[in-house]
Amino acid sequence: MNRQSLVRPFALSSCLAVAFTASGCVTPGQKAVSSNAADAVGGSCGPDGLIDNMEDNNNQTMVVDGRGGYWYTYVDEVGSTVEPTAGSQGGVFTQSEGGANNSKFAARVHGILGSGAVIFGAAGMNFTDPKDAYDASKFGGISFWAKKGAGTLANVRVKVPDANTDSEGGVCKECFNDFGADVVLTDSWKQYVLPFSKMKQMEGWGSPRPRKIDKSQIYGFQIQAQAPGATYDIWIDDVEFVGCEE
Repeated sequence: MNRQSLVRPFALSSCLAVAFTASGCVTPGQKAVSSNAADAVGGSCGPDGLIDNMEDNNNQTMVVDGRGGYWYTYVDEVGSTVEPTAGSQGGVFTQSEGGANNSKFAARVHGILGSGAVIFGAAGMNFTDPKDAYDASKFGGISFWAKKGAGTLANVRVKVPDANTDSEGGVCKECFNDFGADVVLTDSWKQYVLPFSKMKQMEGWGSPRPRKIDKSQIYGFQIQAQAPGATYDIWIDDVEFVGCEE
């Protein structure tokens, strides 16, 4: 995979920065109601919004509304490790037992990060197969549940590549500084809601640097560990678009 950025972790001082529901912040272990999370960014999306809940226990996302891509992993080339094995799109990626809210399965990526200026280990999915831009204009953001393994890295980067940041878009000269947010994981399942309007690029690099994400042309969803020397163990479940326009 191509150049990725260094992590710049921060502690969330307000749930409005990244994770919230209509009734307030989601505390560790609390079961947030999906419709409440959607209401916080403008309405529920119903079945068309579901990206993947992992319960079919395969490596393909839900085939709905023109979507149906595959899970994959990627890792740097300077000593970091990743499981499932990198490059597993369409073949090797398997779900793990023990999902959010007592469900059966979740996506899991884990490994140890090396040292260096640009290091990363991550999991992601493309929204379509073959990979192409997906029009998410009718949605307000993305919701997902996540946690970390005990004693492992808490600060991770969640990214949504679009036509201006993904090389497939044919626009970027310095690619992969995708719009997204830094997220602090806990040892218990927690729901996060990322409105498209709140997603930002990281400072200091990337070309171009548009004012906001182009949600009419997005390619997928990624969650990435980037802290040198860290052990990471990231679990993800119930990924969905939320905030449909009425």
